[in-house]
Amino acid sequence: MALEVQKKGSEASQSLVRRFIYKVHRAGILLEARKRLFYEKPKNKRAKRLSALRKLQKKTETEKKKKLGEL
Repeated sequence: MALEVQKKGSEASQSLVRRFIYKVHRAGILLEARKRLFYEKPKNKRAKRLSALRKLQKKTETEKKKKLGEL
């Protein structure tokens, strides 16, 4: 997806950049790039469940340590 912004007559370069940024924002190019940058492969159900259990277990462990004053 190529975007072009032509300079209009004696237009200042700042306004040209502003128009370009506006067009990029409206086209959704940055959102798409971020989605692709932080893409994670979809996990299967078992892997999701195991990771959620590990996270929960770690959370309860840290809470327990905070109560005991070890952390």
